[in-house]
Amino acid sequence: MRRTLRIIPRLDIKGPNLVKGIHLEGLRVLGKPWDFAHTYYREGADELIYIDAVASLYGRNNLLEIVKKTAENVFIPLTVGGGVRSLEDMRNLLCAGADKIAINTAAVHQPDLITQGAKMFGSQCIVGSIQAKLIDGRYYAYTDNAREFTELDVFDWARRLVDLGAGEILVTSIDQEGTAKGYELNLVRRLSETLTVPLIVCGGCGRPEHVADVAGLPGVDAVCASSIFHYNYLSSVATRENYEAEGNIEFLKKNRGGTPFMSTQLAVSSIGRVKEFLCSRGIPCRWPLS
Repeated sequence: MRRTLRIIPRLDIKGPNLVKGIHLEGLRVLGKPWDFAHTYYREGADELIYIDAVASLYGRNNLLEIVKKTAENVFIPLTVGGGVRSLEDMRNLLCAGADKIAINTAAVHQPDLITQGAKMFGSQCIVGSIQAKLIDGRYYAYTDNAREFTELDVFDWARRLVDLGAGEILVTSIDQEGTAKGYELNLVRRLSETLTVPLIVCGGCGRPEHVADVAGLPGVDAVCASSIFHYNYLSSVATRENYEAEGNIEFLKKNRGGTPFMSTQLAVSSIGRVKEFLCSRGIPCRWPLS
């Protein structure tokens, strides 16, 4: 029997703004994260993921107030990552309204943090986050929002994260992220066949068919997507005034209802339409739909 697939919008954050890039670079401002988060909650998202895209680069964690504001009117599980370096950081985010903590850079530098977090808060709260890139036929893990090469084999590192205590693995394909060309199927397939915990797949979703491509793989418990949803809801959620001048605001100023340059690849969709498509393919989704 197929497991019920979770549909999880991913919201990358820079400063006070929701941003979106390609290959985790060139982050363009799209609006206020909590406005999108509330819209996704109303439209039928199963969970949300917040990632501070520049936390490790700037040595900060900027998500606490954003999480608090989101948790006021969003009542689905919220995973938060970026700049988490200590048990205190985890505790503060959980107290602010997060349900799970995603850890990437800090896990590479201090793996015991995964074990400590699992012991303190439960493994169900700890998500091992991996940013993966294909180099010369092998997948390697990166940190600092795809800026730093680690020499870690993705599959070995994923298994170690589980051994350390991670209750879920979130894998993002750097090569596919933001391209709308589909998930990295070889990466996902190999991970899904070896992991003993739920796998969340991220990077490359541009149309409902891409979700269906990975939904039937063993171990894939959830799909994470951003462009397909962000650009669909952009005109109704964001306004020219609904951002602060940190980051690349030119796209939002000029194209409030526009689409990104890869529009020939991207088929924007609502969360409800994606779920309806999956149900038509016999892939179970959580109801009600929008």
